[in-house]
Amino acid sequence: MHIKIVGLHAPNAPRLRALLGAAHEVEALDAFPNEGPIRADVVISNSVSAGEAARIECRLLQVPGAGAEQIACEALPAATTVSNVHGHEVPIAEFTLHAVLEHFLQLWQYPARLDAQAWVDAYASRAQHDEAYGKTLAIVGFGHIGQEIARRAKALGMHVVAVTRSGKPTAPELADEFVAVSGLQAVLPRARALVLCCPLDESTRGLIGAHELALLTPQSLLVNVARAEVVQEQALYEALRDQRLGRAVLDVWYQYPRKGQPPVPPSRWPLHELPNVRATPHISAMTPALLERRYEFMAGNILRLHAGQPLRNVIRSPQ
Repeated sequence: MHIKIVGLHAPNAPRLRALLGAAHEVEALDAFPNEGPIRADVVISNSVSAGEAARIECRLLQVPGAGAEQIACEALPAATTVSNVHGHEVPIAEFTLHAVLEHFLQLWQYPARLDAQAWVDAYASRAQHDEAYGKTLAIVGFGHIGQEIARRAKALGMHVVAVTRSGKPTAPELADEFVAVSGLQAVLPRARALVLCCPLDESTRGLIGAHELALLTPQSLLVNVARAEVVQEQALYEALRDQRLGRAVLDVWYQYPRKGQPPVPPSRWPLHELPNVRATPHISAMTPALLERRYEFMAGNILRLHAGQPLRNVIRSPQ
């Protein structure tokens, strides 16, 4: 089979070749060609424009991540299947729980070096920190990531509220409450931590705006590991700047660097300059184990396609 792996994941072509074996050709491309048909049995890319999709001739478009909002599925040929891949929920859950614990324990207030000189003053002026136990954690989106976060939060004794489209209980052992997204505003005043891990679509774009941020307490934490656009950009900046929202840990951003284009800041507003923002460069899932899991899954899906077996994680079936 002929596989094209395009864009950010092109450097991982040797990993995929090793998993598939010599019987399959893996071609790495920095970008799609500007014109002409794009032919392969399988195309792997996390971004496909409508113009590129119209030129693709493949049986499977394999997205090398969970989010498919950058794939113009409606412009793909009717016979093309689209699948995604997970495997990122464990590191993202660990990243999120670290953010939650850091917020409550406030370890940054202590000296970086506890030597003899600092010890006397540090000991005399010890401040109380908070604890996660008993606090309400609202998780918007209760799929793979949300459930892994909830599993860890429950182990800490937190009160977990799962906010989903329907509000119907899924994995009821992992949450104390299930609330429909239409009831989110009633949850926010009692949430000491709000975690966003939902997909980005037209129903979630701008879900958290000025009104929703105002419902959180000034001691609350916002963690966004979903997509930046779930939160209204200016409203988030102003709430943090004015300290109406306590802190935010932001791992996803409104603007990203693009090859061949001028550098851009992560946000049109200087969020990264605020002292109550922990800004990270979209790294919550980036571990060696993640790449191993994802490429083993994608290689397995390609081998299933070759053998005529049902594909896994299909998000768009042939029309």
